Amino acid sequence: MAQEQSTLSTFAGDQTAAGPQRVIALVDDDRNILTTVSIALQSEGFITRIYVDGESALEALRADPPDLAVFDIKMPQMDGMELLRRLRRFSDLPVIFLTSKDAEEDEEAGFEIGADDYLAKPFSLRLLLARIRAVLRRTDARRPEAAPLRSSPEKPQDSLQAGRLLMDAERHHVTWDNKPVALTVTEFLILEALAERPGVIKTRAQLLDAAYPDDSYGDDRTIDSHIKRIRRKFRLVDPDFAAIETLYGAGYSFLDD
Repeated sequence: MAQEQSTLSTFAGDQTAAGPQRVIALVDDDRNILTTVSIALQSEGFITRIYVDGESALEALRADPPDLAVFDIKMPQMDGMELLRRLRRFSDLPVIFLTSKDAEEDEEAGFEIGADDYLAKPFSLRLLLARIRAVLRRTDARRPEAAPLRSSPEKPQDSLQAGRLLMDAERHHVTWDNKPVALTVTEFLILEALAERPGVIKTRAQLLDAAYPDDSYGDDRTIDSHIKRIRRKFRLVDPDFAAIETLYGAGYSFLDD
């Protein structure tokens, strides 16, 4: 199927007063969603490219990479999972999954093959915009040219430290015992909400508010799934990691011992 592409008016060019416009690729077989999301992104100053199938999207992403891509998972022929799997063979382009699938194993599989974040349908456009901006900020901060030179391992200015945990909010960078832990934007926000007040119990509703401030579609299981993945990632660098405590019937807390 032929590629469909949508961009801002041609007179806008590729520059704004603040610098180059960011290009977002949208891949979904639902044309209504493509149109709605594309219009919303364009109204916020982004350039959009839209694709209705994985095959044409993969070819275009290889030939002319955007700054970020949003993939639907459930698509005919080549679904979003396979599209990301093939993309990762030649690119580390940041990708957000947008899908109607809500099974935990689908989320885990997406993160394992390199997704940067995951939003389930139905979703709020404001939340999607916030996630796109957050992933772009994190990606920009990790580029070598953006990294400040430091003569010593000083604590970042905009950071949160709780015991062996150090979180750099500006760069969305996390370390445990000085070892990096790669978290998605959502996972970062949940952990930040817990670690900013060690020992204080945060309910699932409070953690949902922290991770999805403009969205009302999450549920308790969403937080439980994220907590499980956060623990798993920390245990890759510390098999004895036990800083996130579950208080059954109440919520979660962070221990900074």
